[in-house]
Amino acid sequence: MEHHNHNHSSRAVREAGRSRLRFVLILTSIFFIVEVLGGLWTNSLALLSDAGHMLSDMFALGLSLFAFWLSSKEPSPTKTYGYYRFEVVAAFINGVLLILVALWIFGEAYRRFQYPAPVKSIPMLFIAVLGLIINLSGIYLLRKAGTENINIKGALFHLMGDAAGSVGAITAAIVISLTGWTLFDSLVSVLIGLLIIYSAWRLLWDVVNILMQGVPPHIDLDNIRQAMLSVDGVIDLCDLHIWSLTSKVDSLSAHVVVQDMGRNKEILEKLTRLINDKFGINHVTLQIEDEAVGTCRLFPTEE
Repeated sequence: MEHHNHNHSSRAVREAGRSRLRFVLILTSIFFIVEVLGGLWTNSLALLSDAGHMLSDMFALGLSLFAFWLSSKEPSPTKTYGYYRFEVVAAFINGVLLILVALWIFGEAYRRFQYPAPVKSIPMLFIAVLGLIINLSGIYLLRKAGTENINIKGALFHLMGDAAGSVGAITAAIVISLTGWTLFDSLVSVLIGLLIIYSAWRLLWDVVNILMQGVPPHIDLDNIRQAMLSVDGVIDLCDLHIWSLTSKVDSLSAHVVVQDMGRNKEILEKLTRLINDKFGINHVTLQIEDEAVGTCRLFPTEE
């Protein structure tokens, strides 16, 4: 016997996230042009690195918006879960993009270390400060949605890397202005690259856990198992699986052995309510059976 209950509020969360992503994309695209022109004018690798990262931001934000659109499509006979998972695929692509941007920055920094170039520090400072303001605005708009959705989290990590890049560019501009040490610009760009790599690693780790159908990090499997076993009439529990379809869309399935099959409807309702209310899992599939079925001997309870 099965029970399915979908979390419709997640649609509202995604819609709010989509509108904010759209606004941040427009803001980022405008400043990308400013930063490229400014980086070329001032000859600052830190600014150009930040602009390169911002280009990946634009792609990441556009990809995230496309993922939102695709994930809102209805399920089909060949895609029975719909397209929710494309949000995870988009996050994976964003993570790979972050790594590629970091490698480009490292290559440019190496070239600049070999052949130092003069940098116009004062204009660089003004452009970097403006970039920081733009990035902080984007982070402010996406910060809450980023905790709800791994797709937005990917875009958010891009913006956080950009903000760190802007801080680095500001620091480099001040140091170059005071000391004339232009190599500091390249050094800062390397630090920006390392921050980007760290962000990419965190994002890809989350993505891989979802794709491997791992237990979501905010869920304690043992607590759920014990809570289900404590329901009156349940004598055993096996083949318990908890996984995420995408961010905040968690699923649970299990075989539940009961003493009295005549109470299966009552027990199913109790278990479903418990899993929904106490643990926030809204897509629940339970098979109620007695010991004669023997399924739990095929899939023994995990230790």
